[in-house]
Amino acid sequence: MSLSVEIEGVEISRGKVLPDWIDINGHMNVAYYVLAFDLAVDTLWLDFGLDNEHIRVNNSSTFAVESHVLYRKELLLNDPFIVTSQILAFDEKRIHQFQRMYHASEGYLAASAEWMNLHVDMKTRRVSPWPAQVLRAMRRVAASQGTWPYPADAGRSMRIREPLFSIAGAC
Repeated sequence: MSLSVEIEGVEISRGKVLPDWIDINGHMNVAYYVLAFDLAVDTLWLDFGLDNEHIRVNNSSTFAVESHVLYRKELLLNDPFIVTSQILAFDEKRIHQFQRMYHASEGYLAASAEWMNLHVDMKTRRVSPWPAQVLRAMRRVAASQGTWPYPADAGRSMRIREPLFSIAGAC
């Protein structure tokens, strides 16, 4: 199945909205968007070589330390979806990525997720440098991304522009 619209990011997973994922409002519950995005992160990690064998042998893994999800348009029961990823930055211990979830047949952007993950030594449970082979794989994936622009939604913060009530500025 191919989309008639251009998607941004490298496709890393596909799925469909399952019956258990539907909430009282008749659409995909917010928790399952996060689950679908998180499972897609795991798929990206496999491309970096961060699989169960790596974790067991090297006693290192990743921890998510921040994420931000934006919900654009609802997904309904059995809707197919595609998750893409775009690496925004990485350094010797961190990776910042942006994911998009598209309706796989209609092509609309349903949601996006932004993540900051750390590489962690599981013995000490402290942040540690990426192994050299993982950094090479991250560079390879980043180089394959194409020329998509920096996402306008990356780094956003929440606020009400003209609130009826706000604790901001109150002392």
